[in-house]
This record gives sequence, structure tokens and C-alpha cells, in this order.
Amino acid sequence: MASARLADPDTTESTNDISGTKSNDKHGKDTRYRKVKDEIKQVGSESKFHVTPVSEEEHELNNTVPARPTPELKFDIDDEADTLSNHNSITALLSSKFRDIQKRLKQYGIESPRFRKRLVSRWESMNYDVCENVLYLKDQEKYKSKKWVTLRWLSKWLVMFFIGLGTALLAATIYYVVEKLAHYKFELIQHYFDECAKNNCLYQPALLWMGINLVVTLAGASLVTFLQPLAAGSGIPYIKSYLNGIKIPGLLTFRAFVAKTVGVVLSILGGLACGKEGPMAHSGSIIAAGFGRGRINFCNGKTLSFYSVFRNDHEIRDFVAGGAASGVSSAFGAPIGGTLFSLEEAASFWNQDLTWRVFFSSMVACFATNFLISAINGDPTKLADPGLVRFNAFKFDLKFDLIEIPVFIFMAVIGGLTGALFVVMNYKLTVFRKRYLDKNWIKIIEAGLVAVVSAAVAFGLMVGVNECTDKAPFDSHAVTASVYCSDKKHNSLSTLFLTTPEGCLKALLHDPFESHGPVSLVAFILVFFLLGVWTYGLSVSSGVFIPCLAIGAAWGRLVGIGVANMMPENPNLQLDVGKFALIGAACQLGGILRTTISLTVIIVECTDDISFGLPIMIVLMISKWVGDFITTGLYDMNVEVMGLPTLPFECPPLCDDLRASDVMNAPLATFKTKEKVENIYRMLKEETFCGFPVIEDDPRTPGKGKLKGLILRNQLLVLLKKKIFCPEGQVPPRNITIKDFRDFYPVYLKVSEIELSEEEMTYVMDLKPYYNPSPYTVEQKFSLPRVFNLFRGLGLRHLIVTDENNVPVGIVTRKDLAKFRVGSKRGLVKIEQLKIQDK
Repeated sequence: MASARLADPDTTESTNDISGTKSNDKHGKDTRYRKVKDEIKQVGSESKFHVTPVSEEEHELNNTVPARPTPELKFDIDDEADTLSNHNSITALLSSKFRDIQKRLKQYGIESPRFRKRLVSRWESMNYDVCENVLYLKDQEKYKSKKWVTLRWLSKWLVMFFIGLGTALLAATIYYVVEKLAHYKFELIQHYFDECAKNNCLYQPALLWMGINLVVTLAGASLVTFLQPLAAGSGIPYIKSYLNGIKIPGLLTFRAFVAKTVGVVLSILGGLACGKEGPMAHSGSIIAAGFGRGRINFCNGKTLSFYSVFRNDHEIRDFVAGGAASGVSSAFGAPIGGTLFSLEEAASFWNQDLTWRVFFSSMVACFATNFLISAINGDPTKLADPGLVRFNAFKFDLKFDLIEIPVFIFMAVIGGLTGALFVVMNYKLTVFRKRYLDKNWIKIIEAGLVAVVSAAVAFGLMVGVNECTDKAPFDSHAVTASVYCSDKKHNSLSTLFLTTPEGCLKALLHDPFESHGPVSLVAFILVFFLLGVWTYGLSVSSGVFIPCLAIGAAWGRLVGIGVANMMPENPNLQLDVGKFALIGAACQLGGILRTTISLTVIIVECTDDISFGLPIMIVLMISKWVGDFITTGLYDMNVEVMGLPTLPFECPPLCDDLRASDVMNAPLATFKTKEKVENIYRMLKEETFCGFPVIEDDPRTPGKGKLKGLILRNQLLVLLKKKIFCPEGQVPPRNITIKDFRDFYPVYLKVSEIELSEEEMTYVMDLKPYYNPSPYTVEQKFSLPRVFNLFRGLGLRHLIVTDENNVPVGIVTRKDLAKFRVGSKRGLVKIEQLKIQDK
């Protein structure tokens, strides 16, 4: 409660601080004081203020401002009292209003922590470090012969071959299903368009279009939402985080495979602004994980197992890197680009041998996809379709003049700005969805709404923008609608909307100069940009590659038309409009995704023309720089919003003064080499730690002792499940091997699944054969950059911090390092420490 304090004029010779004059009329002062006091009491009863008379000593201490004589300005004390009363009234009113606004902000959740400024605690780290315990060393005895070494080396290459082949089979299947069903859908809509344009019943194709989109999209959204929510989106942010070392349960399962592959087909047939190329990277990763584990876990709980030699995080990570590259290679027909994409965008740990295996898998995927799609098109020996999306060879040579470089740079700046706008708008929409659209039925309804709006807007533009052309489209199988055009002409927007997003991209790149006018292109850019922002993040399987390329190709083609109209004396510029569309597509993709090397190679491989590589590289770099100046890339934004604790390649700057003792988790939960089952079960149930240091038995220092090793939570759960314990002084009746631990990989047990009797709680478990006797450790005085480099370079999950006597005092995990991030504000660079929250 605030208080307004006035000096009592009966005990103090009051000094007027405004006029510097003294009042000697005591009776007048008493009357005016009571008047002021009554007024302030009346205000205080409404605004929680009260008046407390003070003594002369307090008044002298509080009256620190000296009197300044200004004889020409004289105010009566009544004016002073009125001013003070009004001031207190306004202050009370503002304070009350501010408290009301603050309560409402808290009520609506606006004051909750920003999504990009926190880490989610449920994400755990994978363990790339080998647990060299007794069981592991015993298992490795049989692999020391030359035969086993050769067989293991050959097995890795064989697995990579099947990964590429499986990814190609999936790509060809998706291509066939989408092309056949989409062509039938758009032919049906085109038939109703042409018939109803003559008979004044255009509501029929509109309702048919919206109805098909609604039903198909609702099916796809329901499949993803209820079967596996992790299949939503392109999956690349999740795959990137997985290869960075984060364990994401359910990401690489059979349920995710079904939801991802079937869902992306339904999303495209549902008319959403998305592509199937991004999900191919996720699908290829799932195929790679399945072949690497040698086991398939079906939806009904049944398991089909083949082998278990590669069931560890280190080997599966390498196979998933190959699967992601194979997915990109089969999508774009770009084996080198796929390899670089996996290296640049995904994998955090790389070596030369892995590079060759990943490139081999990408080449197999590209060749097999080429063969299968060529066979579907009726000529299996031609090998003219190496990927799902090809920009196809241009009718002219992709050459450029130096005078065009400034135009390309200007387009790159536009691409960076529009890409940053895309990311910012999608971020705002993603945060809104997480706060208010978190129910499953709301997610499905939103996806259906987007599908209906997409069809309604496309129909409205085709009817409203009556721009006709007689130029034949590039694709001889393209569906065109006349609408209000004459018999020999068709609506120019029909070639962009009555097709798949891939067909729309090819039309923008290769259609003749007169096929699309400025009005139709501007309308398409605005609509498709907003639909792309709205679509990415829905609970459907969808990619963002093709929408980005189509948006950029549209405004790039618009720039090409403008350049051609400014220089009509150069007829070649009309032929080069596709060149500007290609540059625009590269600028938009670079401004949104912010990758440079892999995208350059992918676009060059898609066009089959290496001579245009330099301008593509220039515009990708500039668009990335411009976009990075404003915000992060789309994939990085999604990683931050989901709170995934990814580690950058280098330690954040300005951290040299931090030590291991400043970032470690303490106090520790430790076990002795021989521990009671009751203590182990209770510790696993109460604590969330995934690693526990094992210390020596020393009754003189309970809870403390020299470090003996490290044991993981999943190891303890398997030991409890297999009941590897016995009464004290006896030998466990059961033996366990390394294969028993691999059988539970990667779906580890939960404490709730362990059933123990009261008698078993009193038993003792010997941890010596199972813990890792040589874990990585650092001392408390280690600097944060050295700790970061050790943790990041070795792919650790736990790093134990010890004192000078080798007694563990703390432990460093991924979140302890990932919570430090470099931030900049108003030109100042600072280190931000992110909050760790439950969700």
C-alpha cells in the first residue's frame, strides 16, 4: 500500500519549495491543512492511499531539496494542495489501470516466455560414445578376425545400397499415384469449368473443387494427427535435430513412415500449397533406420527382426544421414546435391568414409528412380527422369552477360527480404497454433479450412482475372480450362492452378513469354505466398521446397517481363524470361531456407546446365545474407520454436570466463558398485537423470567417493526387467548379454513397466559388469569452450565433472551447453541463457 506523507504544520516550520516563501498564519495553516488532508483522505479511500503526519526530524530528513527563492512566482498553499491531490489521483488511477492490464495479459498468456527463448526438457540426447563395459568387450572378441572385419565393412555398403533402392521404390510409387490421381481430378474440374461457363452454372465446379479438397485433406490430416504427429510438415527440422544428436521418440518408426508417405499423397491431392520433396528426406531416413536396425516394429506391436549388429546410436546416425541424402537425390535427381544437403543441413559428425557411403546411396537412389519413372512413362531405357522434380532443359542456353549481374543482385535482395517476411509470418502463425490450436480436432478442421480456401481462391482468380492466351503450355499433358475465353484460347491461370505444384513450377519456368501476363502473375504471387505461409505448419505431411520455388519463379518471371518491356529492341529477352524465373526461384528458396552450397548444386543438377552455376551461387549467398540480417531460416526457426537443444558447430563467443562448475548439474544422483534394488528403483522413479555416476563403496563418506564409471538409465531398466539381481552374497541366477540390451533398442523401457515384489526390493544388484569404467571427465576449472568442443566433437551424452580427488561433483549434459546462445540487440552482442521448460 502506497502512502503520501505531508509534514505537520503544527510541529514544523514549513517551507514552500515552489515560491520559497514562509507562511506565519498558524490558524490559516491549520484550516488549509485539514482541507488538504480531507481531500487526500477521500482520494485515498478510492486508491489505497493514506496520509501520515511526520515529525519535525523526519521532515528535515525528507526535505532534501533546498529552497530556491523566486519572488516573482508566488503560489498559495491551496494551489499546492490541489496539485498534490490531483497528482495522487492520477497516479492511483494509472496504477489501477496498469494492474488490470497486467492481469489480462497474464490471463491470455501474452506474458508467457517467448517460444524461441526456451528449451523443452523432454528432449534427450543420443549416446554416440561406446560403453566399453565387460559385456561389450566380451562381445567384441568374435569380431577380431579378418573375416568379421571384412564382413562388417561390406555389410555397411550393402545396407546403404538397399537404402538407396528402397527410397527409389518409394519415390516412384508416390510419383505414379500422385500424377495419375491428380490428372484425373483436374480433368474432371476442367470439364465442369468449360461446360458450366456456357450454361451459367459455375457454382458446380467450385463446389466440386472445394469438396474434393476438403475430403482428401481431412483424411490426410486425420492420418497424421492420430497415427503419428511427428509426420507433420517436411520432417527436415526433426531429421536435422536427430543428426545433431537429439533423441526424438517416434520419428523413425513404421507409424511415421505410413503417415508421412500416405499423408503427402493426400496433401497434394487435397490442393494444398506443398510439395513431396521435403518429406522424401524424412521418408528416406525412416527407410535407412529400418535397414540399419534390421527390425521393423509394426503398428500392432509385432516385430520383424533380421539382425542386430548395428543397433546403436552411432551406426544408425550414419545410415540416417545416407537416407536423408537418398531422399533428396530421388526427389530432385541430384546425387551430389543430396550428399551436400546431408552434410550442410543435417549431419553434425562427418568423416571421409561416411561421405563415400552416403554418395553411393544417393547415386543408387537417383539411378533407380530414373529407371522406374522412365518405365512408368513407357520408355525404361531412355533414363530421362532421374527425379520427381526436374526443371527440364531450357529451349535456350542458360547464358548470362555481366550487365545482368546487377539485376540478379537486386533480385537476390528481394528474395532475402520476402524470405525473411515468410519466416516471420510463419513464426507468428506457429506460435498462435501452439497457444490456441493445440486440440487434435482443431488441427484437422484448420487443414480442411486451408484446403477449401485454396480451392475457393483459385476458382475466384480464374473467374475474376479473365486473362486469355493462345500459347500452348510447355507440358503437352497440361490441363487447361477456357472459362470465358474463346475456343482457341485458354485461361492463363488454369495452367498454374489445375495442376500439381511441380507442374505449376515447370509452367512458370518453361511456358512461352505471352502465356502469363503481369496481372495474373501478381495475383498468383500474392495468393500463393499467403497460402504457402498458412500451409506450412499444418498437421499434414507437406514440403516447402516447391512452394518456395514456385513463388520465386512467378515474381522472377515478372521481373523478366519488365526487363523485356524496358528493352524491346532486344528480342532475345523474351526468350530469356525463363532464366529470370529460375533466378527468382533460387532467390526465394535461399531467402527462406538459407542453405547455399547444396541448393546451388541441386538447382544446377536439375537444369542440366553447369554454365549457370555462378549467378545461382551469387544470388543464393546474397539472399541468405539479407535474410540472416533479419531473422533465422525457416528450418532453424522451427527447431527453436520446438525447443530442441541443438548444438552449433562452435562454442558461442564471449564464454571464455565460464567454467565447467558454472554450467554443470549438481548435486548428483550416484550409485555404488553394489546397490540395493529398492534404491535403484526409487531413484529411477523419482529422478529424471539419464546417466548416473558409479562411485566406490566407502562407508566413511556416504554418498561420496571416487568415480568408478557411468551407467545409463536404459541399462538399469533392462537389468531390472531381466531381474539381474539376487540376495546379498549370492550369484544372480540369470546371465545377460549385449544382445539383450540391443533387443530393446531404440524403444527403451519405462519405470512403470517394471514389476518387483517386496522381497525383490531387498535384493542387491552388482553394477560392475555393466557400467562404463572409462567415461569422459573434466575438472571444475575447465573453460566452457573446452568443455563444448569435447562434448560436441565426441558426440557425448554425459560429461562428468570431478574435483582434484576424482570425486564427481556434477555432470554436463546437452541442455547445459545448448542453453547458451548469442543474441544481439541495438548493436550489442550478448550471451543469452535460455530457460528450460516442460513444454
